[in-house]
Amino acid sequence: MEKIITYENLRSFSYSNDKLIKGKIKGIVVEFTGLSNMQMYKTDSGDARELAEEGILYIIPYNHPWCWMNDQAVRYTDEIIDVLVEHYGLGDDVKIVSSGGSMGGLGALTYCVYAARTPVACVANCPVCDLPYHFTEREDLPRTLYGAFYNLDGTLDDALKSRSPIHLVDRMPNIPYTVLHATLDEAVNKAMHSDRFVTEMKKRHNVTYIEVAHRGHCSLSIEARAAQREAILSAFAD
Repeated sequence: MEKIITYENLRSFSYSNDKLIKGKIKGIVVEFTGLSNMQMYKTDSGDARELAEEGILYIIPYNHPWCWMNDQAVRYTDEIIDVLVEHYGLGDDVKIVSSGGSMGGLGALTYCVYAARTPVACVANCPVCDLPYHFTEREDLPRTLYGAFYNLDGTLDDALKSRSPIHLVDRMPNIPYTVLHATLDEAVNKAMHSDRFVTEMKKRHNVTYIEVAHRGHCSLSIEARAAQREAILSAFAD
């Protein structure tokens, strides 16, 4: 299909804080959302305003709410970034940070492997890291995963592994990674996901692991939230 996203219609396909930015744009933070999120963002969040003050574009692609960073989600996100890069003349070497939580955390990690422009850093909160295991973890998940990869040739297991961070460790680019995971997460089991993933990643990559005590799924303490913000901002330091 032909590409139809333009700067003029961008806000039908993605949130962007670009109109808040005054002065030179330093780079882009792309935020991937969690499972079943269908929200279109009509107001600017605190994160969006804070990043704008730093000269950083903040975008939230309106990917399919059950996308699991499938091929369509990757190319859709690439297209949105292409539009902003062209409109603002940012160049192919623009700095991009990939971020998100839960399914969006998986998206942030997996996008680093498949993106047209490789991110310079990744920050993932309570990410799904083992997608074949996650298929069995909750009864609400199989329909979403089958739907995300239904049109692919081959087995479902192969499709799941192709978007499963723990199965992509050897393909992850050599960039800084920050993984946060709450100890009381009941939606994405910390021991089965981030603990295992980080152990494997540390054998090959620069990974900071922040274990957030006494918090539930994607809930961060003040300290963890500050560390998350610092991990993003440090990627744009000169």
